[in-house]
Amino acid sequence: MADYHSPTVVQTTIPNSDMTPLERLLLSRIFETEPDGDGLYFFSETGPCDTFELAVGDLRAALTQSTGVASTAGDYFALRVADIGDYETHIDVDLRGMFSGAGQNSSRGRPWELILQDVVRRSPTIDHVTVVSVFTCTKVCPDGFGGMAVLITADAIKSKSTSDILEDFLAEMTTDPGPA
Repeated sequence: MADYHSPTVVQTTIPNSDMTPLERLLLSRIFETEPDGDGLYFFSETGPCDTFELAVGDLRAALTQSTGVASTAGDYFALRVADIGDYETHIDVDLRGMFSGAGQNSSRGRPWELILQDVVRRSPTIDHVTVVSVFTCTKVCPDGFGGMAVLITADAIKSKSTSDILEDFLAEMTTDPGPA
């Protein structure tokens, strides 16, 4: 059986001051982190994590400290916290259901892309974030290798996989009349 992985690097260091405490908490669960100056370098050796457990106290504290800042994640978790019982100490988070219509194949983007887009929208220091992923597999499978690049701005999330690039090349071949 083959294991698929997508090591991912958020190439842009995200300034701590540009993230809300809630965004920092979530991004630190989605990705691994390393301090980089006054910000965080986000990466994942196996791929961004869609599901994880959060301590309710940490979530409530981060949400309270993020109140008043426009954030898609803040809006979602404000509703989610209201449904948490007083006896619960941890909750399971599945980001695939975080945004209506924002699953892996959604035109709106992946949840981590939307969180980073909120950061870019508010940031006085960065106007875009770039993310690169590698697709790899523990067995040599035709669908197990490639990659993807993502550009996140305040107004758009654009991505292309290596498969998309190859399709573009093939389309160019069929429409290119060649040398005159």
